[in-house]
Amino acid sequence: MNTTLHLTFSISSAFSSVSAAVRRFWSDEEGATLVEYVLLVALIGAVCVTAVTLLGTSTNTKLNAAATTLH
Repeated sequence: MNTTLHLTFSISSAFSSVSAAVRRFWSDEEGATLVEYVLLVALIGAVCVTAVTLLGTSTNTKLNAAATTLH
């Protein structure tokens, strides 16, 4: 029974610590700025991947046409 009480207290203590950390992070304005930067970088990455994919497809089509012409 003592082990169960200690385990329950440890879980409760850990939950309280995590809860306090989440509250500090949530109220901190720097956390919001970090999230905004992460979203901006993700958007830029998505645009770059899309651009490279479209350019790669276009380049492949043109090179295949040139190769067909040369044969």
